[in-house]
Amino acid sequence: MKIINRDIDSGKPFDWGKTSLDYAKFRDIYPQEFYQKIVDRKLCVKGQAVLDIGTGTGILPRNMYRYGAKWTAADISENQIEQAKILSKGMDIEYHVVSTEDISFPDNSFDVITACQCFFYFSHETVMPKLYHMLRPEGSLLVLYMAWLPFEDKVAGASEKLVLKYNPNWSGAGGTKHPIVIPDCYKENFELAHHEEFTLKIPFTRESWNGRMKACRGIGASLTEKEISMWEQEHMTLLGQIVPNEFDILHYAAIAELKKH
Repeated sequence: MKIINRDIDSGKPFDWGKTSLDYAKFRDIYPQEFYQKIVDRKLCVKGQAVLDIGTGTGILPRNMYRYGAKWTAADISENQIEQAKILSKGMDIEYHVVSTEDISFPDNSFDVITACQCFFYFSHETVMPKLYHMLRPEGSLLVLYMAWLPFEDKVAGASEKLVLKYNPNWSGAGGTKHPIVIPDCYKENFELAHHEEFTLKIPFTRESWNGRMKACRGIGASLTEKEISMWEQEHMTLLGQIVPNEFDILHYAAIAELKKH
């Protein structure tokens, strides 16, 4: 499903469904430390019902399933949910194809609602009241994000420049370590209980880093097949020139926990 948002990529359409296969293969890269931070907050654990919005290929529920929460997950893309179901075979995770703006569960359905890598895509004036009502009293909205640091990691910076060569309107470039921005409308019904930002070194090979970059919004979700092929050929040549086959990319992760009040 194509998404058009004037505030993202200057309104250039993108469709996560186009990149679902690469997304499933190359974007499940969060380290154990990332999940442990969530568990340390006593979130997404046994005895809790959790809704993951914008779930993509189900990375969060799949990787946190072992902690015992009952997971429900939703995404706007049918292709993403199809991959999520394949990758979580044997797990009791309930999946729904629906946009977050159109999501509808009864009041007080969940102890925790998670949004990983997707929070800034939502129409928050529409979404915030829904999340508030779906959460149980004193429930938590947990917003999560992880991104490479192009100004501090030369390989990430070089790959990012190549994305911009093929997609100059891509607004995902130039990331820096910072707290997650929470829109003002959430202040009406939530309070920020915790935020944390920390750096991580994520291991890659040339193939897996190429796949990770290909599965970003600026390439796989928005370019034509011909453009993607040209970018990929140039990117693999670039990586062969500047980096050994195994290397780390410096990332940062950010967490924001909002408590319902």
